[in-house]
Amino acid sequence: MSAKVVAVAGVTGAVGTEMLRVLEAREFPVKKLVPLASARSVGKKIEFAGEELEVQELTESSFEGVEIALFSAGGSRSKKFAPAAVASGAVVVDNSSAFRMDPDVPLVVPEVNAEAAKSHHGIIANPNCTTIMMVVPMWPIHRVAKVTRVVSCTYQSVSGTGAKAISELCSQACALVAGEGHPQYKEAALLAGLGLRDDTPHVAREIERSIYPHQIAFNCLPHIGGFYPEGDTEEERKLVNETHKIFADDSVAIFGTTVRVPVFRAHSEAVHFQTAEPISPEEVREVLSKAPGVEVVDNPEKNEYPMPIYATGRAEVFVGRIRRDPSVENGMALFLAGDQLLKGAALNAVQIAELL
Repeated sequence: MSAKVVAVAGVTGAVGTEMLRVLEAREFPVKKLVPLASARSVGKKIEFAGEELEVQELTESSFEGVEIALFSAGGSRSKKFAPAAVASGAVVVDNSSAFRMDPDVPLVVPEVNAEAAKSHHGIIANPNCTTIMMVVPMWPIHRVAKVTRVVSCTYQSVSGTGAKAISELCSQACALVAGEGHPQYKEAALLAGLGLRDDTPHVAREIERSIYPHQIAFNCLPHIGGFYPEGDTEEERKLVNETHKIFADDSVAIFGTTVRVPVFRAHSEAVHFQTAEPISPEEVREVLSKAPGVEVVDNPEKNEYPMPIYATGRAEVFVGRIRRDPSVENGMALFLAGDQLLKGAALNAVQIAELL
């Protein structure tokens, strides 16, 4: 693979930062790195391959000489600047939702449909994080027994929303552990022996929130993205539409419920699925043990199963709790966890760049 001039648009964001780390860790042959971000980040310094680089403003003229442009700058910026990058001769790998459902833009997970990357016209889309993590283990099962139906309930960490959401979870948790907010939290703090006394005055105040519509600390929000009139959310619809496109098979029935949980990093999913051909839990484990990008962690006797803290910072999608679902014919269930900033975003994008 010859060395390439690579631009990272949105380089100061969470995913952009991970892209730099992944490029280094996988020894991607970068001849020159062009770090790009919005005007407010211009002049900031980033480190890459032992070199300190100054962040440049993302503009339509930023891509002269660039061969591969990794975008994680948001959908509106992708729509504005990705065509300029293509016009300059670059191939764009875009992490936003801007082009995912464009019929002329391949939507690629290398473990599933690497061949689709060859049909690009300058832009390749990176799927949504929960879609990526679900299709990586579902695809090898689909190839063996044909998956006919999938119901996925996601448990998505706050880092999927961004740095401000992490800060909001931290501040809310600290306030609630100190006994502020609803009286129940003071009672919980007392029971936990956190240093409060029974005669400690309870100062009830509304827990501050600005990122989510409700308190996220010690809570779950069954709401990611806007609601459609039918009642499903944007995130849930992405799971359906993107999986159909990646599988090139819209006959698979898919339904999802996406939930934001008070976890800092790494998403999890409880996946129930049916297959056309009978398949046993043992056969599923065997298939997944050989599947690229998957690590089976399924030893309930020793309390070994996928968890967000186990997946954080790891490239693999971890799969466990593999068992029959006797409520339906040929029903199976599994639980997975994966780092949405890595395989769910930055790593998948760099893997696509490697295909190029």
